[in-house]
Amino acid sequence: MSLPAVILVGGQGTRLRPLTDRIRKDMLPLVDRPLLAFTFEHLRRHGVRRGIISCGYLPTQIQEHFGSSYGDLELSYRVEDEPLGTAGGIAFAAGEMSETFFALNGDSLRDADLGAIVDFHRKTGAKATILLTPVADPSRYGLVRLSPDGRVSTFLEKPRPEEIDTDLINAGLYVLEPEVLELVPTGRAVSIERDVFPRLADEGSVYGIALDGYWLDVGTPESFLQAHRDVLERSFATEIGDALGADFTLVDPSSKVHPSARLVPPVFVGPGAVVENGARVGSLAVVGAGSRLGPGSLVENAVVGARVRIGDGSSVVGSVVGDDAEIGEGCEVRSLAVVGPGVKLGRGNTLDHGLRIGADQTIPNDALRFS
Repeated sequence: MSLPAVILVGGQGTRLRPLTDRIRKDMLPLVDRPLLAFTFEHLRRHGVRRGIISCGYLPTQIQEHFGSSYGDLELSYRVEDEPLGTAGGIAFAAGEMSETFFALNGDSLRDADLGAIVDFHRKTGAKATILLTPVADPSRYGLVRLSPDGRVSTFLEKPRPEEIDTDLINAGLYVLEPEVLELVPTGRAVSIERDVFPRLADEGSVYGIALDGYWLDVGTPESFLQAHRDVLERSFATEIGDALGADFTLVDPSSKVHPSARLVPPVFVGPGAVVENGARVGSLAVVGAGSRLGPGSLVENAVVGARVRIGDGSSVVGSVVGDDAEIGEGCEVRSLAVVGPGVKLGRGNTLDHGLRIGADQTIPNDALRFS
């Protein structure tokens, strides 16, 4: 497919703090590569060969990591001096675009058939086509109501329970004709969802299509963990999922796993990691590059970042530990707790109930307890 893609990566990931205290949300590692890489994989899988990245916050993190290409996907960058909103960001990156193009959020995971969306877009003669996805709780999002022919009739932001008559929401991927850019004023922030699409709906030129396929908005520690679980369980197609193989286990050849340690699939152990005697990793666990799990430690349904040290007998369950953190002996990190990058957690501490420890904080021995 020859359509170019504008990829929006402007968010700061405030709901994921402290994991995003040092790094952009879309550059957070998902198993073995940045979250944004999975968007690039999806585009490549459907034949997209040109991506234009619209970014503002910490843009060099993306540029330095990916450079000018991701495989056969050519990448270029447009850096906003100030936030322009979704429509402003699209128009800024698209520039003088003269052909039909994709526009999408770079911090969600999806595997929809892009060819099917384009076919629908061309068949209807739409100026804009929105990929829709059903969700269990539409009240958290904006509902999109469709006419029988797929034309969008109305948008409804954060509806009350009695207003919910569909479960379809905007999945953050669009096919746009270049004339849509003419509706975006310059010099201020403009939302495509609130300022542009309603105008197109009034004239009957915006359509929506719901397709089977995976979708996840990765915006909270809970959904961040869910994304890891879904990659490990191959709930959608990814390169790293394929590498896990039939036994759902991938241990980098440079890592060292003690013979008495136990790996319970699905599990990923990154390059240079060390899993010492009696430790257990999994199920649904990721151990980042260069991390060390002490004797008798446990990592289950959890993500341990790069260069982390987990002390003897400590457990990390249903939680996330950021890069370069140190967890002392006999600690428990559980129930969606988040340990920020660079944290030093003294021995004998318990983190529970979604507690978050900010980046580079030091917690003394035996300071935190939950009954």
